[in-house]
Formats: sequence, C-alpha cells, structure tokens
Amino acid sequence: MYQVACPGCGAPVTFRSAASVMAVCEFCRTTVLKDADSVRDLGKMAEVLEDYSPIRIGVSGTFNQHGFTVIGRIQLRYPAGFWNEWYVLSDEGRPAWLSDASGQYAVTAEAPSIANPPKFDGLRAGTRVHLGDAVYVASDVRSAKCVAGQGELPFQVGAGWETRVADFRRGSQFLTLDYADGDPPKIYRGKAVRLDELKCQLLRAPDEIRDTAGRFKGKVGSLNCPSCGATASYSPGATTHLVCPSCSAQIDTSGAVAEVIAAGERVAAVKTTLELGAKATIDRETWTLIGLMRREELGEEGEDSRWTEYLLYSEKQGFRWLVETSEGWERADVLDEWPQWDGGSQATLPDGGYSKIWDYQARVIFAAGAFNWRVAVGDTVRVTEYRNGEAKLSMEANAEEITWSRAIALNPDEVMAWFGKAKPVGAALKAKAAESAAGTTHMQMAKRIMWFLFGINAIPFLVNPDDTFGFMIFGLLALFVPAFVLDTIKTAVPGKGAGK
Repeated sequence: MYQVACPGCGAPVTFRSAASVMAVCEFCRTTVLKDADSVRDLGKMAEVLEDYSPIRIGVSGTFNQHGFTVIGRIQLRYPAGFWNEWYVLSDEGRPAWLSDASGQYAVTAEAPSIANPPKFDGLRAGTRVHLGDAVYVASDVRSAKCVAGQGELPFQVGAGWETRVADFRRGSQFLTLDYADGDPPKIYRGKAVRLDELKCQLLRAPDEIRDTAGRFKGKVGSLNCPSCGATASYSPGATTHLVCPSCSAQIDTSGAVAEVIAAGERVAAVKTTLELGAKATIDRETWTLIGLMRREELGEEGEDSRWTEYLLYSEKQGFRWLVETSEGWERADVLDEWPQWDGGSQATLPDGGYSKIWDYQARVIFAAGAFNWRVAVGDTVRVTEYRNGEAKLSMEANAEEITWSRAIALNPDEVMAWFGKAKPVGAALKAKAAESAAGTTHMQMAKRIMWFLFGINAIPFLVNPDDTFGFMIFGLLALFVPAFVLDTIKTAVPGKGAGK
C-alpha cells in the first residue's frame, strides 16, 4: 500500500495495488499519476454517473476460491449506452476486471498473447475465431470512450480516452481483445458470472440504489421532454435512454442534462395490454414496467407478424422481458451462459438440445418508456429461434452485438394476476361454462342423450328385444333428425359457428 497527498487538495490518496499507475482523489476529483518517485496532477476527472449497479469501490467478494476487493472503475460509453469496468485486486495481489453491463457480469484477467490475433476492422458480431485453445464466437464488437473514472486504475486514462474492444463467448467462458493500444491487442480471459456467485460483501442496498442512482447534479426520476414538453418518467440510473410516450423523441438520460438524441414524430396511441408504469408482483418481488416496444417480422403482414415486448425492472433482480404474441405470453431472460452453437441448426444448453425453427428479420415499429440501451423505431435485428419442448432460445444479432435469451410459455391468467388484473373466480367459471356451451353442437347433445337412453333401455332390450327395439329406434331417430337439421341451419347463417 502506498499513500500520497493529493496535489489538488492535499487529501490522502491511497494506492493499494503496485500495478496501479493513477488514482482519482475522492474529495476533489483530481487525477493523480504515480511516477517512480513523485506524483503529478493530470487535471480533474469527470464524476461517475451512479447507476443501478449494486457494486461500489470497497466491495469484496470471492472468485475461483480467491478473495478480491474492488478498488477502481471506469465508465465506458458507446452509441447505444454505457457500461462499468471495475478494477479489482485479489488477496494475492493479482489484478483483474469485473465487467458490469445491464446486470450481466464477467470477470477477466490479462492473459498471454496468442498467435495471429484477428484485426479489429475485420470483426463482426457472430464471427467465429480460433483464439489459442478453442473456437470462440464474437458477441460484442464496438468502440467506446471513457466518460468518467473513480479510484485506482492500472493505466493512464481520462475523459475522452477511447478504446476498441471485441468480446468473445464460448459457453460461460469470456475472452476480450482490447485494441486500445493498437495491434496486437491485449488479451483478457475469464468467465461470465452471476453476481450472487461472487458472494459479495458491502453491496449497495436496493433503497440506496434508488436514492442515488442517476442523481447527477440534482437529476430526478421524471423530466419534461425537451422535444414536446410532456412529462416522462423513468428509473434513474437503471436506464440511460428514454422514448417519450407523447412524441417518440429519444432522450439521453445518462448525463447531467436530458438531451434529445433524435427528434421523434408524434404517433397515434398504440393500445397495449399492459401500460407503462404498471406494477407486478412475481414471486413476492415487485417489478415495474418501464419500457415497451412493438416489433414486426419483415416481409410479413397482419397482426400475426407483430408482437409486443415489455421490459420489467426490479431493484433486486434487474431486468426481465415479457413477450406478448398472437399465440400467447412468454417470459424471456437474457442468458449469462451461452449455448454451445456452431452456427448451424442446433444449439445446446445443459437442459438439452434445441432445434432451429425460425430465422427472420425483426424491426421496431413503436417504442415508449425507458430502456437500458438506445432503442428507436426502425431498429432491425436478425432473430434465430430454437425450440426444445416448451422452452425456446432466441439469438438476436446485428453487426455490433449478439444476445441469447431463453423463453418459457406463460399462462395468460397468471400474467394478468401478476399485474392485479385477474378475473373474479365466479366470472371465470361462468366464462368457461359459456365457452363450453357455445362450442357444443346440437348433434353432440343428441348423441349424449342417445347414449343415455340406450343405457337405460339396455336391460329391457336384452329381456324382450322384439317389443323394445322398435320403440328405441323411433326415439333415437326423433332426437337425431331435428339435431341434424338445426346444425345445418346454424352453419348456413353468416357470422355463426366455430371460428367466426
């Protein structure tokens, strides 16, 4: 541990890692560069925007049976959003990085170089590359700028510092090629993790996140749209982009001032089953519907080719999607561990193999509310779907990013109950009885009565068939013929009958 006086304000600045070359004074935001025998003032570092992340400097945890402590972070911004890179130090003094993007996490550490690494300009999301030990799939390829920093960092960085990175996946394995210093890139290897796997201590509590997230120079959870002036609500810190429900303007909410990214056009009201701001109780956890969008399959027409996706947010659980299609409801969760997939018609998860069923282009035709990335009408992705029984895998891809999600079918009544829209039990029973009655034809009723009469006349028929047979045949015909005539008339009347 090495401690110096801040050149800006004189407060103590501590370097806990020998690998750290700079630190940001927590009192005056001065960037302190550590040389061999002195420190230098590099000017003020921009203040980080507190977000929905429960992580903060000082958090400790365990990874691969070794303890670690978070000692610094940088915030990186790209055209569709931003993410945090937390600098961590193990108990043995080894540095690593904890990536934190929209509630998904990965731990990586610098690794030895590999022969013939790919050029950044030739990479696209979905590119399959042999990287040392195995073939990996490019999951994220983008350029990003540092917008803020905090604590200790292992290299000199400031606002405006730019990097080019490509992330690769293979199951839960995670590999990053960092081209910030050009070719060859630095290599970082690790794995995708869930936060609860890290057994972290001193995480920010949900109420602390709610009270501080997004509060940068007095920012609050509702604002007047800079484009049309209408009031728009969002979750501070949890979301960085907002689509105004009134005029569809895209609003950047990640900075000190709400900024209109692209002026939207006023759109007609789109009726959806669930409304923005609706609250749901799922497994005793409260979720808020913060964003919704309508999508359509390119090249297809009709309501069957359109569906609605609802983004839910929970302070404890993060993000979750509900999808409403013409076939019903699904719950979709973004996967931390990717399936084994060779680019073909099969994908495999621990629960079994999934077979390809659809491959199509999906386009956003309406969006409103808040999202954890930038979404706009006209955004298009390629969707490939795989099925295994009632479960479904979906891969969404564009040139910069691929995501995998797993969806399961939901009972519509269960979804409505989550949002407090369940029908009364009596009404549900009446509706079921009415539906059953409406679907029964006269012929079906006649057959039921015929079987009943046949049953009660079976014994007399066996004892004295000559006298009973004629009466029974006459009675059955008296039931069958009128039923046949009535069903014929019903079918001929327009607007009646099954399926109408």
